[in-house]
Amino acid sequence: MATKAFSIEDGNLNTSRVLVARKQVYSDIDLTFAKRPDKDIYKKTDAAAVKQAVRNLLLTSYAERPFMPDFGGDLNSLLFNLDTDFDDELSEESIIEAVESYEPRAKILNVQSNIQGEYNSARVSVTFQIVNTEQIETVELDLTRLR
Repeated sequence: MATKAFSIEDGNLNTSRVLVARKQVYSDIDLTFAKRPDKDIYKKTDAAAVKQAVRNLLLTSYAERPFMPDFGGDLNSLLFNLDTDFDDELSEESIIEAVESYEPRAKILNVQSNIQGEYNSARVSVTFQIVNTEQIETVELDLTRLR
């Protein structure tokens, strides 16, 4: 029985239940590496941390991370694809697969991509819910070829 694990000082454990709730805090370092006044760097928490992680995941090319060849969304490859509906669907499926595989803190709600082959540009919008919260965030990425 669980009541034997507690001391007598905890009171009568036979009549009431012990409820424990702990809020999950998501935190990451801010990748701008801006200095705080105390010479430390800022950190991102909760929704901002998950949003930054999804953005970094989508901008990472395949085989860019050592020992993880399938990690990333490989969005830069969209810039050189043809402008067809088939390519839009494939890119949306690969984005969903990448986020579901490598970012457990986000649950995908909607993905929209628009590839403009003649301009070598792509626009991607990913809407997701942060796990264990009701908060919904959107990451929008505009990719263009520099030259």
